[in-house]
Amino acid sequence: MSILDRIIGLRRNGVMGLNERNVRLVAELNPRRLMRLVNDKSVTKQLAQEANIPCPELIGLIRGSFGMRNLKDMLDREHGVAIKPANGSQGNGILVIMGPMKGGYRLANGRRILFEDLRFHVMNILSGMYSLGGLPDAALIEERVRFAGVFDQVSFKGVPDIRIIVVKGVPILAMLRLPTADSDGKANLHKGGVGVGLDLTTGVTRDGMQYDAIIDTHPDTANSLSGIQVPHWDEMLMMATRAYEVTGLGYLGADIVIDAEKGPLLLELNARPGLAIQIANRHGLRPHIEPVLNTDTSQMDAAERIAFGQEIYRSVHTEPQPEAA
Repeated sequence: MSILDRIIGLRRNGVMGLNERNVRLVAELNPRRLMRLVNDKSVTKQLAQEANIPCPELIGLIRGSFGMRNLKDMLDREHGVAIKPANGSQGNGILVIMGPMKGGYRLANGRRILFEDLRFHVMNILSGMYSLGGLPDAALIEERVRFAGVFDQVSFKGVPDIRIIVVKGVPILAMLRLPTADSDGKANLHKGGVGVGLDLTTGVTRDGMQYDAIIDTHPDTANSLSGIQVPHWDEMLMMATRAYEVTGLGYLGADIVIDAEKGPLLLELNARPGLAIQIANRHGLRPHIEPVLNTDTSQMDAAERIAFGQEIYRSVHTEPQPEAA
């Protein structure tokens, strides 16, 4: 098969490429003046809190060397913390601390780290090592999410999360992202994490993908990826849909985690969500997006937009879905 034939085949199946995404979705639906609302995680968190969208508790925000004097108090939490660059991307610069241990702290991968090493890491964050464009940054210290055990059989350490793509306030596709040994316990597809398609109407998992290849079992646990019911599904759809209302961005990805005690928490928003979700769902974005782009959604409330997205999903995904375990 020639390259041209492959391209024609992908377009016929509704697969959207990076250039089309950038022109039709990012450039058209996301005004540059609003991008900072999601590029800076501290701003996103403030907006979410004001809108009563649950998110991990902010323990502290360090914006300069003066704020470093409180770092040790922020880190000395019994149940651990997460250290994040406010303007980071693709999970770079994030460290998850499980809690204090003798002479230091225990990382999520089990490794011991000293306070001076963590202090050096935070200074690197402030210098802009992990920020977009390399500009000076701030460091967020958040409570560590103690994730629910529903995904224990298909996860390698780390925190699984759910990404929901929202267009003009309408949820159109979703996937579960799972950490692996290759991704060092991070639910990041660029680093070798697993993406699992989700039925938008039920929240039940389908088959998955890793490194752009279709898989049906987790590479580390060898357990089946399909047929798992994601809890709090309706609540998560509502959180993602309301994220459109608080940011004004017409194309975004909402990343949500499930805490064992607090339930769904909004982790962050992304104004340029990647396209691997198409592989995870075995369907292109275009058939889901076209009806939304051709519809005035401004008069719909959040519940109506969710129902609209699910109606589109049902019309596109006609093959039988796996039963929930």
